[in-house]
Amino acid sequence: MALSAKKQKRYYRKNVDFFKLVAKLKLWPSRSGTLHGIKSMKIIGDTAEITTHCNETFQIQNSKHSRAARCLRNKLFFHSCRTCKIPQWKLEKYAGTHMSQSYGATL
Repeated sequence: MALSAKKQKRYYRKNVDFFKLVAKLKLWPSRSGTLHGIKSMKIIGDTAEITTHCNETFQIQNSKHSRAARCLRNKLFFHSCRTCKIPQWKLEKYAGTHMSQSYGATL
């Protein structure tokens, strides 16, 4: 007997701390429009060091108005990284996430 899986909508606030949003989603949009999965994230003051599943390491700034923050909030990406192998369920969960100014979890 198959249960009908109802897609749950998730709401997060738009102006939440950027590091908390990245840590919760575990996804990173690159400048080329590729979506990477995050393996680890180490916060060092106002910067963070991110390691993706394709073993790229880089540092990011804590900015709510950055290119990456806008891409995560507006879901602007072209495809997912083949090396990171982001599962389909995670992409569907990310697609079902809504960012709202006045409603949702504050993380």
